[in-house]
Amino acid sequence: MNATQWLLFILIVQVIHFLGTWKLYVKAGRKAWEAAVPVYNAIVLMKIINRPTWWTVLLFIPIINLLMFPIIWIETIRSFGRNSTAETWIVILTLGFYIYYVNYALDVKFIENRSLHPTTAMGEWVSSIAFAVIAATLVHTYFIQPYVIPTPSLERTLRVGDLLFVSKFHYGARTPMTTVAAPMVHDTLPIVRTKSYLKKPQLPYFRLPGFTKVDRNDIVVFSWPADTVRQFFRKEAGVDKPIDKKSNYVKRCVGIPGDSLEIIDGYVYIDGKQLQLSDRAKPQYDYTVYANKGVSSKLLQEIGVMDFQRKYLTGAINQTQFDAIRKYLIGSDRTTDGKIALYTKASGIPVNVIRSQGLAMTEETPRERIAALTDEMVAELKKNNSIDSVVKELDEKGVAGYNNFPQNPMYPWNYDQMGPIYIPEEGATIKLDLKSLPLYKKIITEYEGNTLSVSGNQIKVNGQVTDSYTFQQDYYWMMGDNRDHSEDSRAWGYVPENHIVGTPIFIWMSVDNFNEGIFNWKPRWDRIFTTVNGEGEPVSYFKYFIIALVAYFVGSWLWKRKKSNA
Repeated sequence: MNATQWLLFILIVQVIHFLGTWKLYVKAGRKAWEAAVPVYNAIVLMKIINRPTWWTVLLFIPIINLLMFPIIWIETIRSFGRNSTAETWIVILTLGFYIYYVNYALDVKFIENRSLHPTTAMGEWVSSIAFAVIAATLVHTYFIQPYVIPTPSLERTLRVGDLLFVSKFHYGARTPMTTVAAPMVHDTLPIVRTKSYLKKPQLPYFRLPGFTKVDRNDIVVFSWPADTVRQFFRKEAGVDKPIDKKSNYVKRCVGIPGDSLEIIDGYVYIDGKQLQLSDRAKPQYDYTVYANKGVSSKLLQEIGVMDFQRKYLTGAINQTQFDAIRKYLIGSDRTTDGKIALYTKASGIPVNVIRSQGLAMTEETPRERIAALTDEMVAELKKNNSIDSVVKELDEKGVAGYNNFPQNPMYPWNYDQMGPIYIPEEGATIKLDLKSLPLYKKIITEYEGNTLSVSGNQIKVNGQVTDSYTFQQDYYWMMGDNRDHSEDSRAWGYVPENHIVGTPIFIWMSVDNFNEGIFNWKPRWDRIFTTVNGEGEPVSYFKYFIIALVAYFVGSWLWKRKKSNA
C-alpha cells in the first residue's frame, strides 16, 4: 500500500469508529466530535473505559494492536453495563461491530467507576494470559527473539542445536511490515501447518534507531532474500512472501556497503586485503585426508571432526534389521562382491544397535577421506604419524560452480574463486551496461521495485534509457563459516538492509543430536549460557545462574518465614 492508500484506510477506520461510538462518548459525558479526531479519540476512549492513557500507544504498534483491539471492544461494552459472556463473544466474533448495536439500539448507561477486576476465576485467567501474550509479543517483535541454529553453515562457530537469543535493538528493530499476523510465530502456524499471516495490507519498511550498524565479522540474522518456500525445510517453490515473513537465516557478514569483495582460494579479500576474522570464528574448509594405512573414524572424532561420511559393509540383512538401522543411514547400495554397503554421517551406527540386531558388520577404513576441518584440526592431523597428507579441496579459477551468483556465463565463479564484486551502498551510482547488469538486476527489479527492459545494447529502467543506476539502500555480503557447506551470498547474492533482523547475543541452551528428536538430545554444558560475541574462548555462566536461582529461592523462603513469625 502506498501513502495515499494508507491515508484512505486510516480515514475509513476513523469514520467506522465515529459512527459506531459517538453516542457512547456523549453518554460518558464527552462531546460527539471527540469520537472523530484521530489519536485524540483513542486517548478519550481510554478515559471512558478507565484504562491508562499509555494504552493508546499499543493501538498503533503493528501486531500488538491486533491483540489490543478485542480487549478495547470488550472494555467498551462493559463500560456501559454489557458484561455477559455471550456479549463478550459476540463483540469479538463481529470484529467489534456489536458496538454499533450497543450504540444505537440499546438504552445503556455509562458506569463511571466500574470495577476493573474480573468477576470469575476464568475471567482472571483469560485477562492474565492476554496481557502475558501482549508483553511477550512486544519483546519478541521489538527487542529479543529466540532462534535455533538448524543447519551446520556456521559450524563450529555456532553449532546445530544452539538455542539463541537474538537482539533486535542492536541494529534497531525493524517494525512489522505484515500488519495481520498471528503473534509469537513466524511464517507458519504450529500443528495446523498453515500460513500465519495475510499478505495485505503491508506497511512500508521502517527501522527504529539502533546503537550500532552491521559491521564486518558480525554474525547476523536476516530474512533470506531468495526465500520462495512456504515454510523452512519444506521443498516447495514459487511462493511470494512478504519481507518480514521470509525464513530467517544466520551467517557472518564479510562485506559491508562500499566494499570491493573478492574470494581467492576460499579466503575473503576486502579492497585487496585478506579479511581477518574474529578470534572466536572457526572457519571450516573441505580437506582430503590421506593415509596409506587408512583414515580411521576414531581418529577424526578424537580431534572433533563432525562432518564426514562412514561406510559399513555387511552380508544379507532382513527387513527387521534394516528397519532398526534405517534412521542412521544416508544411503545404501550393493558392492560387486555381493555385500551391502551402508553409508552414515559421522555419528555412525551405535554399537548397541548393531549387537541387538545380531548384525555382522565391519566399517571400511579408506585411504582417503573428505572432511570439513578447522585450521586447528588440520594442524592436529598433520602432527599424527599415521596421516600422510592433508590437502585443501579447491575449485580452480574460471571454472563455473553449481548455482553460483550471479548465475550468468559471463561470470564463471565458484565458491572458492569469486569477484571482485562491489557491495552496493545507498546513494552510490554505478555504470550500468550489459556486463554489470547481471550483478545488479535483482537489486533493481526485486529489491528496489523498478521495471527493467533490455533491447540490444539499450537498457531501460522505469521506461527511461539509462547507462547508470543509483542504489536506494545498503547491501551486505553474508557467508557461513562452514565455507564448503553453506548456502549464502555466493549462491544468491546481496542481503538488502531492509532484510536485516538482528544479531545473536547469547546461547541459553545447546544440545547435540538436535535434529534426531528430543529424546536423543544431549546437553553441551560448556556452551549453555555463553555469549556469542566477544574475544577469547566462550565462558559458560550457567553455574552462576544456578547459584543466583538457588539464592533467590532460599532468600524468598527465609523472607516468608520471617514474615510469618513476625
